[in-house]
Amino acid sequence: MLIGLVDVDSHAKIKKWGCTIYPNLALCKIAAWHKAQGDAVEWVFPLKHYDRIYVSKVFKFSADDLTAYDADEVVRGGTGYDLTSELPEYIDRAQPDYSIYPSVPDDTAYGFLTRGCPNKCKWCVVPRKEGPIRPYMDIDEVACGRMKVVLMDNNILAAGDYCTEQLLKIIEKGYKVDFNQALDARLVNEDNARLLAKVKWLDGLIRFGCDTHRQIADCERAMALINANGYRHQYFLYTMLGHDFRESYSRVTYWWLRIRAMREAHERNQVYAYAQPYLDPDNPNFTPPRWQKDMARWVNMKACFITHAFEDFEPRRGFKCRAYLKQFGVKEWTKY
Repeated sequence: MLIGLVDVDSHAKIKKWGCTIYPNLALCKIAAWHKAQGDAVEWVFPLKHYDRIYVSKVFKFSADDLTAYDADEVVRGGTGYDLTSELPEYIDRAQPDYSIYPSVPDDTAYGFLTRGCPNKCKWCVVPRKEGPIRPYMDIDEVACGRMKVVLMDNNILAAGDYCTEQLLKIIEKGYKVDFNQALDARLVNEDNARLLAKVKWLDGLIRFGCDTHRQIADCERAMALINANGYRHQYFLYTMLGHDFRESYSRVTYWWLRIRAMREAHERNQVYAYAQPYLDPDNPNFTPPRWQKDMARWVNMKACFITHAFEDFEPRRGFKCRAYLKQFGVKEWTKY
């Protein structure tokens, strides 16, 4: 059989950014399984005939692939198409074939130790798609001989004893890891903080989510616990921008002030922030308001974020974000 693959999300990334950020694990596993059956696998050429084509789409907001392919069968799957779609177990347990993505380093693996999440964040489909958190794969299965591992678990710390078991094995084997979907700071305690401080982190980063004002204190407490156990590297905070301008502005500006203070004090444990405009998982046509886009741009332009307050940020010629503060009746933090 001749098998064709279409990665809808990465096609959009390549078109916009000129690169693929992460491999599509489902397609990697599909490629591995078909090759093991003796089938030929390749990225689709629109004018070529295929026995079967797999079209994968992770995000609803990714523009769909509307190409009319010449194939006996076209299989569309992924969260972007259907929350209930999943790979057959005999494919899901296959080791991914990373060779279909030449940009993936030979020493790096991708995968999940757990699936599901107990939280019910309104912007996340994971609880609906995968249910409560549960063990999925062992770190040795995911790594498969590679020493750098990007783990995409949605809430590994919620896995209790299984999380502890996996962290201990990560430390013992010397894997360098990145939980790229972030950790839940609310679940950091004395015991797992000691383990997190011992883990070798890819790029020297521990990621946390700070999506509400209440999580500021949770992140501060978690970082202090991990630092007290000898961690001397960096933190990366994901901040989802909500519908409330006042809340989002005060939360992000808290970290702006905190990061500036840490830099001025030359603290070793630096903190970085990343802002994401709210995206409605059930409405692919939803467009975030302009203030969210501008606030995210301010935060994510690292040099600008450090040097300018939001009210002084000029995303477009002749427009300063001070206008948003006036629009929403919010005082400037720099005048407090």
